[in-house]
Formats: sequence, C-alpha cells, structure tokens
Amino acid sequence: MRRWAWAVAALLGLVGLTVAYGYREAWRDPVVRRLDVAVRGWPAGAAPIRLALLSDIHLGGGSMDDARLRRIVAQVHAAHPNLVLLAGDMVVGHDATGAAARAAGLTAPLAGLRAPMGAIAVLGNHDHWTAPAAIRAALAKAGITVLTNAATKRGPIALLGVDDSYSGHDDVTATLVAWRRMGGIPVVLTHAPDLAAKLPSALPLLLAGHTHCGQVVLPGWGPLLLHSPHEHWRLLYTPRLRCGVVHDPARTIVVTAGVGSGTMPLRLGAPPDWWLVTLGPARR
Repeated sequence: MRRWAWAVAALLGLVGLTVAYGYREAWRDPVVRRLDVAVRGWPAGAAPIRLALLSDIHLGGGSMDDARLRRIVAQVHAAHPNLVLLAGDMVVGHDATGAAARAAGLTAPLAGLRAPMGAIAVLGNHDHWTAPAAIRAALAKAGITVLTNAATKRGPIALLGVDDSYSGHDDVTATLVAWRRMGGIPVVLTHAPDLAAKLPSALPLLLAGHTHCGQVVLPGWGPLLLHSPHEHWRLLYTPRLRCGVVHDPARTIVVTAGVGSGTMPLRLGAPPDWWLVTLGPARR
C-alpha cells in the first residue's frame, strides 16, 4: 500500500507541476514569429509591407486582462508594423452574459495599436456568439476598421476581410466582388483557417487564428481537444491547419496561436504568439 501511496502522490505532484507550468505559459508574453512572403507582381520600387497578425485576444478570459493586453499592444508597437491585423475572438464567452462590458474593455488598450496603414479586424465565432455589435463599436472607438465580407486597399495590397466561417457568417462571393472592384494584391484575413477550402486559387495568402495551435498539445498524443464540448463535439478545425505556416498548392496559410486562451488559462506545447509577416517582391 505504501508504494501505491507514493505512486499516487508522485502522479498528483506531476499533474500539479504540469498545471502550474501550463498556467504560466498562458500568461507569458507571446512569442513573436516572423515570415517573409515573396509576392508575384509586387510593384517595382514599392517598399515591403510588414503585417502584424494577432488573434484570439479573449478579453475577460482566464489569461487575458487589461494589463496583459496593454503589454501585448506595446510589444506589437515596438516591432513597427506597417499594418496591424486582428483575426477575431476579441472577447471570451458563449453567450451575451456580461459580454458588452468585456467588449467595452477592448477600446482603451487596443487604441495603442498605431501603424502607418492602420489596424483592421474581422470577428470570430466567440464575437458572434456574445456581443458583435458592441465589439464592432469598441473596435471603431479604438480606430480599428472592422471588415465584414468586404475589402479595403492599403498600398499595393487589398485586405479581404471574410467574416467567420465557423459560425456561418462568411460570404466569399461578396468579398471577391469588393476586391475586384478595387484591385490590388489580395491578402485574406479571417478567423477560422478552414475557410481555405472555399477560396479560389487567385487568393494566394490567408491569415487566420481560431485554433490556439491546439492550446494543450500532449507529447505523443497531439491536441487534447479537437472537438468542442460546447457544440455537441463538433470538429474545431482541420488538424493539418492547426498551427503555423501551411503550404497548399494554391496558397500559403498562416495560423497564429493567438495571444489569449479562452476560458481555460492553460497552454502546453502551444505558447501564445503573434506573427510579423513581411510582404515584398519575389526574387528573380
């Protein structure tokens, strides 16, 4: 019996250490990941453009408060991006309870996201489930443009903001119409990376979040959760689109781990991150 007692104590201690480490990981400063993308047809003489990609802030969740969000905004500002992109899930929650107050808390910290070409956002599934109107208003007060199946021009690129496909708010056709009216090198910004299956090959770059890169990824097992317990165990995302840079025949897909962690303040094997993506001319 004594051996069993020691084994149980050791197991509980290991679990406790793992949870403590996961909690610390969730609250850590995000990793800054960098990617250079060579773009065909880049205008001669045009300078490269640095895009800061953030997602899954989940303000009000277990690992995101005002102070931490302000630190992250300062980290982004220090990287001097030309344009800041927010790929959805600004607040935490599955219904409207308390969501308006959480949405209002976005304005002050996100107002610090100043970049020469501005800041652009799309909404995520948690935004649509909670308080989309309040979130749009809070972002607008912070000087952030919210795209809803629409496009906007920034220098030689056109940002195509496709609304969230996971919650069924995407309209690729409307977004393509808006882009073709203005032209420009297309960059798609959306929340869930599975939108890639709906895109034509004319769109070579997709930037997304949603997956948290698995959030809790166990050695030899993989992500602890691939299905949502809140939605009758619906698949959260296609496994090959879980994290990082994915090269498809038609396009490059960048999936950020996000900076928050939803309601569960734990991360293992998937630290919070945001991306600095530099677009420029293809080498000859």
